[in-house]
Amino acid sequence: MAQPVVLRGQTADWPLVAAARSSVDAFADALRALASDAAGEAWFGDPAIKGRFGFTDDLTGHNFDRRLARVDQLLDLILRQQGDADPWSIYAGALPVAKHLPDFRASHPMPLIDADRHMLVSLWLGNRTKTAAHWDLPQNLACVVAGRRRFTLFPTDQVANLHVGPIDFTLAGQPSSLADIEAPDFDRFPRLAEAFDHALVAELDPGDVLYIPSLWWHAVTGLEPVGAMINYWWRDGPARMMTPMLSLKHALMTMRGLPPHEKAAWRVMFDHYLFGDDPAAHLPPEARGILGELSPEGLARLMAELAAALRR
Repeated sequence: MAQPVVLRGQTADWPLVAAARSSVDAFADALRALASDAAGEAWFGDPAIKGRFGFTDDLTGHNFDRRLARVDQLLDLILRQQGDADPWSIYAGALPVAKHLPDFRASHPMPLIDADRHMLVSLWLGNRTKTAAHWDLPQNLACVVAGRRRFTLFPTDQVANLHVGPIDFTLAGQPSSLADIEAPDFDRFPRLAEAFDHALVAELDPGDVLYIPSLWWHAVTGLEPVGAMINYWWRDGPARMMTPMLSLKHALMTMRGLPPHEKAAWRVMFDHYLFGDDPAAHLPPEARGILGELSPEGLARLMAELAAALRR
């Protein structure tokens, strides 16, 4: 299994990092100079949430509001609250740099990833905020450019110990832990103690980079009144690949109610066809069907078959 890796000072020569190491105002000026007039989604939470974005107590809503704002507007709001003991929590995540910082990639090279690889490069901007432990489907390079950030990471196999919330009603697309990783309540979430036995913690300064493998759980805490990060997301595998989360949701629909012995049998089937060695090695290529390399026409037929079944 791939492991997280901290790369100290990997982006120390980035202009935004140099500005942030000089002063908050220098960083703000440098970011404004790169920012476009495009508005993006930002989260705003009452001072009472203390920076921890999450669900309402009954899990039917969120404890924050979503609003559209430009990068310069967000900076103004964040800077204005620097000295406040109880500031409003402000968090803008996954703002595409192609839209919001169009000249960023030309002036801030990332040599660790081939420039022609398909990837999503995003800006994260906020104050002292807490992001609930969650996983991302792509691999991730998280590059801190301003403020310090603490990452608490858990291997994928700790999913049962993280007391995860709903998977069909989430904070930002991926399921997340209901527990406050910075102030864990082990009475309410008793299995969390086991998860912490496997946790990795990394504190990053501006210029530091963290590699997070696909599906590793991670909670992120902004440790200073002004913080920013750039991240790179990419996936290995065929371009046609959609999120396996769709397969999980479909399996919940088709398999959850099966008796235990049938579930056990289907686990064997899944291990054989998905997670084991080539299940079609004994078949000639022309007879492998969807067990072989899918042509565009084969993929279209498979998608049509699944769509027809779901419409019934």
